Amino acid sequence: MNKRLVLRDKWVLILFALPGLLYFLLFKYVPLLGNVIAFQDYNIFKGILHSPWVGFAQFERMFGFEDFYEVFRNSAKLGFYSLLFGFPAPIILALMLNELKSMAFKRIVQTVVYMPHFLSWVIVGSIFINLLAYEGFINTIASQVGIAKVDYVTHENTFIAVLISTGIWKEVGWGTILYLAALSGINPNFYEAAMVDGAGRWRQMWSITLPLLMPTMVVVLLLSIGHILDANVEQVLIFLNPLVRDVGEVFDTYVYTFGLVGGQYSYTTAIALFKAVVGIVLVFGLNAISRKTTGESLY
Repeated sequence: MNKRLVLRDKWVLILFALPGLLYFLLFKYVPLLGNVIAFQDYNIFKGILHSPWVGFAQFERMFGFEDFYEVFRNSAKLGFYSLLFGFPAPIILALMLNELKSMAFKRIVQTVVYMPHFLSWVIVGSIFINLLAYEGFINTIASQVGIAKVDYVTHENTFIAVLISTGIWKEVGWGTILYLAALSGINPNFYEAAMVDGAGRWRQMWSITLPLLMPTMVVVLLLSIGHILDANVEQVLIFLNPLVRDVGEVFDTYVYTFGLVGGQYSYTTAIALFKAVVGIVLVFGLNAISRKTTGESLY
């Protein structure tokens, strides 16, 4: 009887997990088979089975283009700065929210910082393009205090900063959810013992909170590093304009332009495969370093 109950419970769990498993199978794993066209001269009318094989010709073409190195540089630069400033932002915000004593005020603040995540990039882009325009609100205020006007969205020196700051503004609140959950799991006895020893809030944070958050931070960091060459294509396409294309063209917009619009499917698949290989190498390499230095890792 007990075995039947256990088996029934397992089938219930399997049925609950089935939609998620089917989603990943159909939309994440099955499409991986399409990477084979990176080694073909793919023709949409002939299909994968009848398109001619060209070996590594698409990769040779990729590394032979001067534009590829410019796009690689732009993608790496945007990914690095997004990680440098975007990774600690939700941690800092979660620590600040955790210090709020009033639960009512804490819920209000959480709701406010979560809201931008649910706005589309079309709305967010429209708001910030108008705010940062040459005759926009920010430049109007700046001119009144004697600061020269700058069209931030069309200036090469400020365009990357616009992408990074708007990305943080939109997602920082949503990113705190994981860290707030981790903070709620910390045993309060640790803090009580620290207070008995005379530790203040700063010492408690450095000696208790951050070390206990380390496993979560390491996992999030390693997963983020795997996507360092990825950009939010919707965000970049909305902000991108001809005046900043030299610094704003990244792999995702390049693939969109040449792959979807230009129909060069094999060439852009080779680029996507290159990105995936770089991400895998970074994740495995930094995971090994993290395991040796901090004792924390993905596996």
